[in-house]
Amino acid sequence: MFESAELGHRIKKAVYDEEVPELRKALLDAQVNLRKSGNFQVIILIGGVDGAGKGETVKILNEWMDTRFIETNAMGVPTEEELAHPSMWRFWRALPPKGKIGVFFGSWYTEPIVNRVYGTIKGSELDQATERIIRFEKMLYDEGALILKFWMHLSKAAQKKRLERLERDPETRWRVRDIEWAHFKLYDKFRQVSERALLHTSKAEAPWIIVEGTDPRYRYLTVGKTILNALCTRLDAGTPNTVSKLPPVLPPVDGKFLLTSLDFSQSTTKEDYDQKLVKYQRKLNLLVRSPKFKKISAILVFEGSDAAGKGGGVRRVTGALDPRSYRIIPIAAPTEEEKAQPYLWRFWRHIPRNGNFTIFDRSWYGRVLVERVEGFCSDADWMRAYGEINDFEEQITRCGAVLIKFWLSITKDEQLKRFKERETTAFKHFKITEEDWRNRKKWSAYEIAVGEMIAPTSTDFAPCRVVKANNKYYARLKIMREICTRLAAAL
Repeated sequence: MFESAELGHRIKKAVYDEEVPELRKALLDAQVNLRKSGNFQVIILIGGVDGAGKGETVKILNEWMDTRFIETNAMGVPTEEELAHPSMWRFWRALPPKGKIGVFFGSWYTEPIVNRVYGTIKGSELDQATERIIRFEKMLYDEGALILKFWMHLSKAAQKKRLERLERDPETRWRVRDIEWAHFKLYDKFRQVSERALLHTSKAEAPWIIVEGTDPRYRYLTVGKTILNALCTRLDAGTPNTVSKLPPVLPPVDGKFLLTSLDFSQSTTKEDYDQKLVKYQRKLNLLVRSPKFKKISAILVFEGSDAAGKGGGVRRVTGALDPRSYRIIPIAAPTEEEKAQPYLWRFWRHIPRNGNFTIFDRSWYGRVLVERVEGFCSDADWMRAYGEINDFEEQITRCGAVLIKFWLSITKDEQLKRFKERETTAFKHFKITEEDWRNRKKWSAYEIAVGEMIAPTSTDFAPCRVVKANNKYYARLKIMREICTRLAAAL
């Protein structure tokens, strides 16, 4: 696939000097229109062969465009902080908001390609990594992002000539390190692996553009015009990326749902609860203080019906922990900052580093629950979210997080009883709102949504535990027991 980038493409200086002023103006105008529309973000990846002009291309883009609204991310060797998080964490944190352009000099492709060239992963593992990338980029596209991927290419002879020329010049010698020559010795392997990765990941929503890197004028004009054309085309469309209309999801033909088949007869006495709670809290405290816990993290997700006891469950967990070791993330309606990003962004930003404990009071499942039921997103958005949630959870658990998910379920009669108690108890009055009563009227719709949520997202790496919570003591003990069991197994 690289043959067309070895033809000796060149642009004469006179032609370049004539075209650049007009191109720069057009890019600035398009950037202004992007900022005004605020409908999508632009994600530009700059990758390719060492010495092919990646750095110079990034520099020229910053010269030609308004730097206030273009963010450049040089994704080099991960820092200690980044290594303590899932590998995709640092890329999610660097995504540009809607209305801006984000340039990635080095990207999520770098690590799998380099690791395969140096033999630290197998070909099958490279394919698995690229499959994850395809799904990630598809998610960004479906969320509205414009993705442009440029691969700067040089032939082997051209790369050697380029590196030697840079090394001879005292002013550019610093740019050629031992690693560049080490990569050059593996040029054929890099070409083979890169071609495999690019062929696999060049999709309609995020195609690769191969650019010959020999002549800088050709390189700059190619990249600049490609960005301009894609940006103007998208701005002229005036709407986010769309998908074809999906068929409606039908409820089970026998009318039986997960939540309606639960047996709520289990209970625990206050005396038994008090004794066992102390036991489980002590055990949890010891597990988190274990030196082995520093190599993993714990992420708890509490979802459930209104008044099902999520807050009470969270308090029993935190009662066993040092306040310095955990964070509680309450999830409400997204802020304006969060709306300007793909919906999983606001959860990725809170993923803990190793050795820490994070508790989500409601979570990313809002996309397939409240957003679905209340019509805050399209059918296509929540239907594709099941796969995106599984990808997200697989990524964080693969990197060492223990993800423990709970759905706390109560009967409709028990919810009514608790709602009335909250209305009549002074220190609980804040817990009941008009929204709670409004949501109650959609009980059946939420039952369907919960049943359809748990089936595809309760996986081996991130199972969802349904907790029958009519009896609070029983529910809290089950939560504590599950957490201790899962953490002990991970350690």
